[in-house]
Amino acid sequence: MSEDLSEGEKADVATPRATPKRAFSRNFSDLQVWSDENKGKRLYIVLISLHGLVRGENMELGRDSDTGGQVKYVVELARALSMMPGVYRVDLLTRQISSPDVDWSYGEPTEMLSSGSYDVDGHGGGESSGAYIIRIPCGPRDQYIPKELLWPYIQEFVDGALGHILNMSKVLGDQTGKGDPVWPYVIHGHYADAGDSAALLSGALNVPMVLTGHSLGRNKLEQLLKQGRQSKEDINATYKIMRRIEAEELSLDAAELVITSTKQEIVEQWGLYDGFDVRLERILRARAKRKVSCHGRFMPRMVVIPPGMDFSNVVAVADQEPAEADGDLAALINGDGNLSPRALPPIWSEVMRFFTNRHKPMILALSRPDPKKNLTTLVKAFGECRPLKELANLTLVMGNRDDIDGMSGGNAAVLTTVLKLIDKYDLYGQVSYPKHHKQSDVPEIYRLAAKTKGVFINPALVEPFGLTLIEALNNGLLVDPHDQKAIANALLELVADKNLWNECRRNGLRNIHLFSWPEHCRQYLSRVAVCRMRHPQWQIDTLMDTSMDEESMGDSLKDVQDMSLRLSVDGEKYSVTGSLDNSAEVDKLLAAKGDPETYNQVKRILDKLKRGPPSSNTEETEPKPDVNEPRAPVNNVIVSNKYPALRKKRKLFVIAVDCYDDSGNVSPRMLEIIQAIIKAVRSDATAARFAGLVLSTALSVDEIMGMLNSGNILPHEFDALICSSGSELYYPTIPAYPDDGSNKKLWPDPDYDSHIDYRWGGEGLRKTMFLLTAPERVGQEKQERVIFEDAEHSNAHCLAYVVKDSTKVRKVDEFRQRLRMRGLRCHPMFCRNSTQLHVIPLLASRSQALRYLFVRWGLDVTNMHVFVGETGDTDYEEMLAGLHKTIILKGAVDRGSEKLLRGSGSYQREDIVPSESPNIVSTEAGYNCEAILNEIQKFRHR
Repeated sequence: MSEDLSEGEKADVATPRATPKRAFSRNFSDLQVWSDENKGKRLYIVLISLHGLVRGENMELGRDSDTGGQVKYVVELARALSMMPGVYRVDLLTRQISSPDVDWSYGEPTEMLSSGSYDVDGHGGGESSGAYIIRIPCGPRDQYIPKELLWPYIQEFVDGALGHILNMSKVLGDQTGKGDPVWPYVIHGHYADAGDSAALLSGALNVPMVLTGHSLGRNKLEQLLKQGRQSKEDINATYKIMRRIEAEELSLDAAELVITSTKQEIVEQWGLYDGFDVRLERILRARAKRKVSCHGRFMPRMVVIPPGMDFSNVVAVADQEPAEADGDLAALINGDGNLSPRALPPIWSEVMRFFTNRHKPMILALSRPDPKKNLTTLVKAFGECRPLKELANLTLVMGNRDDIDGMSGGNAAVLTTVLKLIDKYDLYGQVSYPKHHKQSDVPEIYRLAAKTKGVFINPALVEPFGLTLIEALNNGLLVDPHDQKAIANALLELVADKNLWNECRRNGLRNIHLFSWPEHCRQYLSRVAVCRMRHPQWQIDTLMDTSMDEESMGDSLKDVQDMSLRLSVDGEKYSVTGSLDNSAEVDKLLAAKGDPETYNQVKRILDKLKRGPPSSNTEETEPKPDVNEPRAPVNNVIVSNKYPALRKKRKLFVIAVDCYDDSGNVSPRMLEIIQAIIKAVRSDATAARFAGLVLSTALSVDEIMGMLNSGNILPHEFDALICSSGSELYYPTIPAYPDDGSNKKLWPDPDYDSHIDYRWGGEGLRKTMFLLTAPERVGQEKQERVIFEDAEHSNAHCLAYVVKDSTKVRKVDEFRQRLRMRGLRCHPMFCRNSTQLHVIPLLASRSQALRYLFVRWGLDVTNMHVFVGETGDTDYEEMLAGLHKTIILKGAVDRGSEKLLRGSGSYQREDIVPSESPNIVSTEAGYNCEAILNEIQKFRHR
């Protein structure tokens, strides 16, 4: 196979000895370089870096393990992208932290990084152009917590970020003069937590996702296990490594493009993941180029783009400073106290004060004291090599600290070990370890090392392309970070051989331009431009409200419905047919509303309803199917409103209780719960008019209709029906006449199918599932098949299977792993008390369907209430967390399917759902109307 390994990289192939090696070259034949011709595009780019302390100035790099080079990288990337032609706005989304333990600036909702290229070029960019840090509240508002504890709050962050992006898209649409929303050109997640967030945001908005891993969980796990200090269980408990790995796998599922720093990162690090296979990626790309079917299989495109660097503080050695500065440096080295206070950077004195012999070259390591940075191995290598100690000093810039006891456990342990090693090898006067430095001091520290003819070393165990390597730019030698002796020998060679030192220096100066931010951004935008561009297909103003009369009619009918419910709230039928003849009661309720316009409007509708439907002599004799297209007005009365006015709903109540018997059939208890929730919602006279209802289940649409009919509940009680585990979305109509048969009509969302079709495997997935559900042999004995395809309950985006014996099937995580390894991206789940398996698209689930409604109809997610049981289908956890209100109905569900979700050794529910959240409550007295209403009212008064 001669196809590219990844974009611009050639595969390693065996060649005959007589064939000369060809020079490495990148293939950019299908790539148009980003240029000034793109100035008119006005793009909106969203970057996400969730953890750590992120701000534009005075970055506290090294303060802790979460605030390192990645923070500097994303801030500078945001600034640089905003200065590129065609980029109107860049938002860097991170977590808002309002904690007394950190500076107040991290609690500011917005921070401007730059005014952007439009402002500089004088093109009238508008007040929202440029680059900004946007801080999204999630998790405990008053706590700064490490990234390992942020996982349960990802859903909250996504909901908050989604609200910001929707608002900003509308603002930018107004500013650019077109009026249409300006959707993000791309959403770029940095690190696993942000990748998880970007995948969900990308799915909700239907826009492309880009991923940069920075450091990868599987590689870290491999390195930690190699050290032998901790078991896999201990590593998982400390680093939440399995949750991180799953987030990276999910990111690969959704990403169009993965940006890496080196080819090694692609092959040796991403190659460890189920969702990326080097060989399969080459095959699929070759088939795609030849326009041959890939049978539903996808691999993200991986590209190598070296990180950028801000050169504003970099000065060529020959032009660095006047000759008197060298004299002052010599005075500093010689210990002369008569120095000009302006001559030398203060950090030089802070570093040099540790050394007894300041004439020796400096070996410099600059990183936070994290175990993976491998500083202890460096100190051992230095301490055990006498020639190296005689020729050089060692400088360790290990972040900032006030007191070791106040540092995080891992950092404190590393620093304590370093100090013990200094004492063990008696390195006093030979090792410098300053307590504090500012970000602006970093270039000066490198300059000092260069002036002493020193060497920079990055001994990190995992560092695909660390910023320190770029900042040093002293091209040198590569060593195995585990090999202490090799480290000492390489340092000794560079310090002792001045010719080699000068050659490395010249190489660094010659290649420095390759790592500039403009060059990085040109490659970045060029690569993103060839991604499969996706954006929301729907129009904000749809056929939902074709005229003011139709909208008014729909609202009025809902008013009638709400009133009839309150007139017969204890009755069996929750519909407009309940009490229309009780004119006195209707008049009483209408008068109580105190709104003459509403009174007259509803009275007119009641009069029309009493006159009955149009005559049976009309020419309309067509059948009335369950799913149909809108009909024209008859006798000036709109027969049905195509979409409920969801955008006008102030609150949305979602019923997602998975209540089934042992056979997977609907339990009678489910109908009781639905009726109790409807009664509780409608009994609140103030909120009923503006409250919407959604039913969300694993049932097919026909099963839902049958269930509702058996409980005398009309479909139009609901504003939306989420069917087949989120693979279908319907809007029930509001009939103008209760007896004309229109109550059976459902309107499918016209855009939902195309929205969730992304990376759907279709027939290729179905064939693979047939193989994966085949019985396995145990010895010579072939087992019986226990999973059978269920064509009756399948649909275009849901492969349904009947499970005969749930004790003999693979768990969800194993199914997902095997599908990923084949390049198939989907969402398998067990449902209906483990009696069915549904395989649906990657972007389809019940929780993602709610975000779709949130985005499409402009709902307020904080006013969304989701009712669930104490257990449920294997997508149950996804329904719990977020900014919506979750009400757990105690005693509603006896058994669910969650035992089939994950195997042993995986992450747990506490890594998905916060153990304590103000948005999650449980009923104290079961699932009756009073208990439900009590919890709803508690949320209202918070």
